[in-house]
Amino acid sequence: MPGAEDRILEVDTPEGPGRFFIADADDPAALLIMGHGAGGGVDAVDLSVLSSRLPEHGITVARFEQPWRTAGKKVASPPPRLDSAWTGAVPALLAGSAGLPYFFGGRSAGARVACRTAPGFTDVRGVVCCAFPLHPPGRPDRSRAGELLGAGVPRLVIQGERDTFGGPDEVRAVITETDPITIIEVPGADHSMRTPKSAPITPVEVRDLITVSVIDFVRSAGS
Repeated sequence: MPGAEDRILEVDTPEGPGRFFIADADDPAALLIMGHGAGGGVDAVDLSVLSSRLPEHGITVARFEQPWRTAGKKVASPPPRLDSAWTGAVPALLAGSAGLPYFFGGRSAGARVACRTAPGFTDVRGVVCCAFPLHPPGRPDRSRAGELLGAGVPRLVIQGERDTFGGPDEVRAVITETDPITIIEVPGADHSMRTPKSAPITPVEVRDLITVSVIDFVRSAGS
């Protein structure tokens, strides 16, 4: 669930009301805007850990709840409507951000939205992709690499080793040395960043890896 200390900003979008759950840094140096996936909400493990840990490092985290989720629906809207809601909501958030350097991001479908919409916002410093769904499970022929490659800004891809939507090696295979894309492999993790007991790292270490990777990326791309 969203943190008890989160500030909630309700926004109107072309797709209906959505809302941001905002974890404010006391002395913010950057703003990270994250979207959720198609199968869950803003309380996903990776989104929650970033929201709870990054503010103490000077990064305000705003998790955007898509209108379909706010309305209590169980099925996500089609991609064009997700993009429409995101692009309609973000300006309202930025209007109150005091000109902070800002980053887009999200997990799974939210990462796709962030990549697709980043070119329309000239000041986006980078995109954080948690579990980017490179293709549907078992369907590598239906690649979404074009979305990842088309973001136009530095990207951080945090990918579980066992992600059936495309593992780290599959992501590496679609990028070149000149693409400003950093890939962080999460050993043993699946698409939801869950690890089995036999994994080489613990769930706590997974959270630590996600946290450190995003902090380093934001500091590097935002400077």
